Amino acid sequence: MGLVAREIEAAGISTIVLSNIAEFTASVGTPRIASIPFPGSQPLGPAGDEITHLAVLSATLEALETISHPGTIIDLPFSWPRGVPKALKAPVHPPIARLIMKRPWLLPKFISGDIPKS
Repeated sequence: MGLVAREIEAAGISTIVLSNIAEFTASVGTPRIASIPFPGSQPLGPAGDEITHLAVLSATLEALETISHPGTIIDLPFSWPRGVPKALKAPVHPPIARLIMKRPWLLPKFISGDIPKS
């Protein structure tokens, strides 16, 4: 998402990325980041918790309005609710994570911004 956001910003449209690994997301030149301490498989909050989902989305959009300098990271004021499991029993890995798990030697390329074609 960070790479896509960077390209959209280059076209003159403001963007923000919600990330639970803000430092990694920033490493590709993401313009604005809303950092959240939630599991990767549930960045908006626990499954089915519409109130938290809307609150996180609202806070992320407010951060977009607030951040005036590209490259800024804002820590959103949320914490994972007590009593809710941190992630699904069978985690869902995004495609980039699956690729890095299969080909860990590609990670330095991603961090440097040299994104491989496959």
